[in-house]
Amino acid sequence: MTVWDRPEPRNPPAPLDRERIIAAAIALADEGGLEAVSVRKVAARLDAGPMRLYGYISTKDDLFDLMVDEVNAEILPEEQPGDWRETLRVLAQRTRQAALRHEWLADLLGGRPTLGPHGLAVAEAQLAALDGLTDIDTVMRATQTVSAYVTGAIRREIANLRAERATGLSKRDWQRAFGPHVTRMLATGRFPSLAKAVHDGTDMDATESFATGLEWVLDAVAAKLTGPPA
Repeated sequence: MTVWDRPEPRNPPAPLDRERIIAAAIALADEGGLEAVSVRKVAARLDAGPMRLYGYISTKDDLFDLMVDEVNAEILPEEQPGDWRETLRVLAQRTRQAALRHEWLADLLGGRPTLGPHGLAVAEAQLAALDGLTDIDTVMRATQTVSAYVTGAIRREIANLRAERATGLSKRDWQRAFGPHVTRMLATGRFPSLAKAVHDGTDMDATESFATGLEWVLDAVAAKLTGPPA
């Protein structure tokens, strides 16, 4: 039985319900990451005994499933975008925005599909965007490819944000601190392609980098939709 199939207790002592449990768990995770979330800590946040929560959930993983599904509701746009490309773009951008609001989401992306109602609605929106444009196997591979890019890009961005906080060094400060070492290594001539990238490449901020990479992935999907069969 999934946590969504589990019936809520009848006539529970007020004030306690699944919505308040989810809100408390998300608040704890937003403040301290997933390690700050436990049944006991959520119960304390709600000024309730831990055993009362077991009427709604069985494990901490149930909490995580509920939290992810709640954030998936933030990803769904209020209005359906125009074409398939805009739909996948909007969903990807909204997933990134949700992860920046809830950094712990990056740690839970990319596993098995989420089975809550909002997670299923996001999956439906992704598949429906391409429905009828090609065969279902190509549709599935296309949406999985976009999702893989989004997950990887978000995890890298969140990892950089966490590194900045942990070290107290911004990206620019980190480059200054380790610049002399990189300069010495490049001067050996052993890394000519890397030297070219460091000296001649254009630096992008995270927003521009994400958007550019996403467009390249969508270009690849478009080529599969319009190109000859492989």
